[in-house]
Amino acid sequence: MLGGSIWGGRGGFFYRGAAGVCAGPIARAFAEKGDRVAVHYASKREEAERTLGELPGSGHGLIQGDLSEPEVAQRVADEAEALVGGVDVLVNNAAFAPSAGAAHPVAEVSYEDWQRVWRRMLDVNVLGTANVTYCVARHMIERGAPGRVVNIGSRGAFKGEPEFPAYGASKAALHSLGQSLAVALAPHGIAVTSVAPGFTATDRVAAKVEGARGESPFGRVGTPEEVAAAVLYLASGEAAWASGAILDLNGASHLRM
Repeated sequence: MLGGSIWGGRGGFFYRGAAGVCAGPIARAFAEKGDRVAVHYASKREEAERTLGELPGSGHGLIQGDLSEPEVAQRVADEAEALVGGVDVLVNNAAFAPSAGAAHPVAEVSYEDWQRVWRRMLDVNVLGTANVTYCVARHMIERGAPGRVVNIGSRGAFKGEPEFPAYGASKAALHSLGQSLAVALAPHGIAVTSVAPGFTATDRVAAKVEGARGESPFGRVGTPEEVAAAVLYLASGEAAWASGAILDLNGASHLRM
């Protein structure tokens, strides 16, 4: 998603990953501010259409594409730019996320499956993000417009993911990418930040919520609305000085120095 002219008028918000964690609440938060929202999806069109249908206002649209393919990433970025009249905010939320079929503990999985999962997670979570961010940032630079990029990372980048090591590593790489781009893009008025949510209550993990409540001293898990509020702030004009930051959103379930 690309979000508003950092709240001036009807800006363009490009949301990458309509099936990702907190997709609906993040997209709605920007639409409620008056932004035009380009909702990207790779293959789950039904979920993307559901997200699109929940957005208030007009000028929103869907864009499909596997962003791990360089040519597709360029095409998607170009379509988003045209759809919303210039992307001002990009939210990278697409991810190949942990699931039963993607578990790959080193002592249990075959070498063939190990390679398969690592390749797919890095293609989607790192290369796809790098490709589309490059293309969107170049549009911002060419327009001479300030912009925001917010990456949805994970607590797992710091806490460790023994069942899903490729996921933890890919999110650590995403955080590092965001910090490198924060330095590189600051001269162009583009701020880059990341959020690192802990366990968040979504439909995908509903069965695990009860067991996860004890991870936080608050005795609960995070909500998609809390993640959306953080993203909305980091995309705002007031948050430019936070560029390069990684914001932990885990209810004190994992603390780092």
